[in-house]
Amino acid sequence: MLTVVAALVGAIGWSGEPLTLPLAMLFPALWASARSRFVAALVAAAYFLAASRGLPQGVANFYGADLGPGLFLWLVASLAFVAVHALLWTSRPGGGRAARFALAAGLMAVPPLGIVGWAHPLTAAGVLFPGWGWLGLAAAVAGLMVMTTRAWPIAAFALAGIWLWSAATWTAPSLPDGFRGVDLDMGQSLGRDGTLERQRDLIATVMRAEGRGGRIVVLPESALGFWTPSVERLWREALASSDIAVIAGAAVIDPQGYDNVLVAISADKAGILYRERMPVPVSMWQPWRRWLGQDGGARAHLFANPTVEFGGRRIAPLICYEQLIVWPILQSMLQRPDAIVATGNGWWTVGTSIIDIQNASTIAWARLFDVSLVTAFNR
Repeated sequence: MLTVVAALVGAIGWSGEPLTLPLAMLFPALWASARSRFVAALVAAAYFLAASRGLPQGVANFYGADLGPGLFLWLVASLAFVAVHALLWTSRPGGGRAARFALAAGLMAVPPLGIVGWAHPLTAAGVLFPGWGWLGLAAAVAGLMVMTTRAWPIAAFALAGIWLWSAATWTAPSLPDGFRGVDLDMGQSLGRDGTLERQRDLIATVMRAEGRGGRIVVLPESALGFWTPSVERLWREALASSDIAVIAGAAVIDPQGYDNVLVAISADKAGILYRERMPVPVSMWQPWRRWLGQDGGARAHLFANPTVEFGGRRIAPLICYEQLIVWPILQSMLQRPDAIVATGNGWWTVGTSIIDIQNASTIAWARLFDVSLVTAFNR
């Protein structure tokens, strides 16, 4: 029964709707209710696998394969979460159990284990305590810890009341003044079609966004393909008669591999604005290549450039996978940004709720720290 309930909590809590995220706060109570380490492992597995249920189909879409490789990666990705919660489980109630859960939550929030720290219950803090910032995060941690004790029914009742109040007064994050995110529907051709015609189509899209009041237009991850001097010159010439600025995804390659980046372009200048801290493991980030003396794959700039200055604002960029894990956003918030700029290229998520979950996560973090949010995704 605990396993079934954990699966439901994972599936509904991580449905892609921000207001369902607080259901994830039930996970520690289920974990603490296990009568053995094996059952605790089953509860953790059920929660994590249900929350990340879109991965097998996404992997199949990405590689053009059947569900086999996706199912394998799905199970492998769950190992860290399951192992941590199984090893730290204890049959002894009280403060020791609460501290062990807090340790598990901490380990799954930061590298190396935090690299696969999806579906983290702390994400619900933004729904329960919007605008509270670090105090709200501390309150969420305290709530999770109490949920592992015998007082969990009282904590659950209190959190449910807070949840209902939050839902009744819920408002989406504001859009940064002058920013406009552009969603695209170009499938897997985005970033792979490097023709002049595609670049001109994107330029026309940006100009239309300018007509709707966007002084800074944000395009999705990988929108420009490879960032080269020719692409830079084309865009700067196109923007020469405009005051508009563009933030767009691109890739910068060299003989050793590549960086997944956001570039900033205006008539006066252009350059790399942000280098992704955590690319998607396996499909992009392949650290074993360097261990084997091979080149290739995307570089992970784990703790670099958490915020950048642009357009008179300090912004916290998050590219795709970074929106599903915890430490990139918390590291960025330490520098008190004015806005979050979240981009993604999710063509491979067709048939899943992955993009919706990414959006729900970034919305929750933006509300927790009361910062503006602009998003741009390709489907």
